Amino acid sequence: MFNFPKNIPAISAAAFGLMLALPAYASEDLGLGRAATADEIAGWNIDVRPDGVGLPPGQGTVEDGEAIYVERCSHCHGEFGYGGGSRYPQLAGGEGTLTSEDPRKTIGSYWPYASTLYDYIKRAMPFGEAQTLTDNEVYSVTAFLLNINDIVDDDVLMNAETLAGVVMPNVGGFIDDDRPDVANTACMENCKDDVTIISFAKKVGVTPDLEQEQ
Repeated sequence: MFNFPKNIPAISAAAFGLMLALPAYASEDLGLGRAATADEIAGWNIDVRPDGVGLPPGQGTVEDGEAIYVERCSHCHGEFGYGGGSRYPQLAGGEGTLTSEDPRKTIGSYWPYASTLYDYIKRAMPFGEAQTLTDNEVYSVTAFLLNINDIVDDDVLMNAETLAGVVMPNVGGFIDDDRPDVANTACMENCKDDVTIISFAKKVGVTPDLEQEQ
């Protein structure tokens, strides 16, 4: 039996009771909808795990990736991944900056797993045209981006096997957060005695100016 606070209307209590009863009908055939087809499921099941599970068949090269990148990506991220202004993130460089006063989180300096780079490009890029790249094109762009970050060689043939085997430079910079059962003290070592705020986050300018739009 559930006890409701006095200030909850009776209709709310009744609705809550109906909600609790819904699981009893979940296994019954209500004659609504239909089972998703294999093709429909495949259209959504495109995620790739850090260990490479989910990478599709296909392959790509650095040379092909450069051509695709220049045509589809460089107008936002710059010709060599060093950023296209303040609106879009830098993809290359930044080595050794994470502990500096001006950390730059790029594929080479920050990204922990190469397979999830494929995952993000496949699902979300190019901006405004997500999921328009073929699997081979995504492999090629991934190879190019890893190459300009000095992670893979020029002649690498990028596919599910080779990509899953890539070890990113900053993979050791991430730790498992296993709270609350085990105390995590990794971030509590070598702390500074005093912390002084010397600057604030940079304005990236991605929000449209309402006055300009009007």
